[in-house]
Amino acid sequence: MISFRLVPDRTAFPFLRYRNLAYVVSAVLFVFALGLLPTKGLNLGIDFQGGTMIEVRMPGDAADLSGMRTTLGGLGLGEVALQEFGAPTDVLIRMERQSDDEAEQLAAVDLVKSSLIEGYGEDVSFRRVEFVGPKVSGELLWAGTQAVLYALIAILIYIWFRFEWQFGVGAVIALVHDVVLTLGIFSLLGLEFNLATVAAILTIIGYSLNDTVVVYDRVRENLRRYKSLSMPALLNQSLNETLARTLMTSLTTLIALGALFVFGGPVIRDFTFAMIWGVVVGTYSSIFIATPLLLQLHVRRPAGEEAVQTS
Repeated sequence: MISFRLVPDRTAFPFLRYRNLAYVVSAVLFVFALGLLPTKGLNLGIDFQGGTMIEVRMPGDAADLSGMRTTLGGLGLGEVALQEFGAPTDVLIRMERQSDDEAEQLAAVDLVKSSLIEGYGEDVSFRRVEFVGPKVSGELLWAGTQAVLYALIAILIYIWFRFEWQFGVGAVIALVHDVVLTLGIFSLLGLEFNLATVAAILTIIGYSLNDTVVVYDRVRENLRRYKSLSMPALLNQSLNETLARTLMTSLTTLIALGALFVFGGPVIRDFTFAMIWGVVVGTYSSIFIATPLLLQLHVRRPAGEEAVQTS
């Protein structure tokens, strides 16, 4: 029988040797991401910003985006953004909120429809129309923020009770690192940030936590098993013992997400990208952030089982 192994059974990679380099790289990326959020900001989707979104399919081989911008820009509806959405004939139209009056929103949509039909014929197909008001968008933004904060607090409490406080702090620092870097990449690339992205971030938190807990569980076992092994050597051994499981899980997840990214269409592309980025960053943080931090946080063996630590 032929078996495939991404990682050999016994590895001895000195992860802890590179912890300071990993800290510096992560700190630079973290600060850069934090700087992007107030300066460039996030490309908030209609879920959080409010407004109207219309998905249309235009006749012919490709949509005339330039002509459509000219047509819709002259309607006096404020900012109207158009982008190709999947096929060359599919266009996503975003309009700013007209007012708090639902009748005015509906009138704006009717005006867009009639203008496109007049300019391009009856074959224009309106596939989807979505409205989000200012009150709802504000509530959704706050609810999404709360969901992420509550998840981090619950994780801190869970890890604290299951292990020791050092494990909880290390896990939450790694998860905050993952969340901020995800927000930063969305800001840098101008990807749409919506409710689906919040769901992706929560999924990333769960995925990264799962990886971290697997390593932490092995660390806890080894703390009881090896009474004379230095702490850096013990953490390295724990990482190497769980490396095959960590990388195989990440690889199989990335294969599935890659297929979704390529073939899933534009509707879920930003969500899938967030997941792919989160799997990569989460795997990195579990190995190079969460576990090495235990050394800085002075995790210790059970009473009476101390060993001399060496760097």
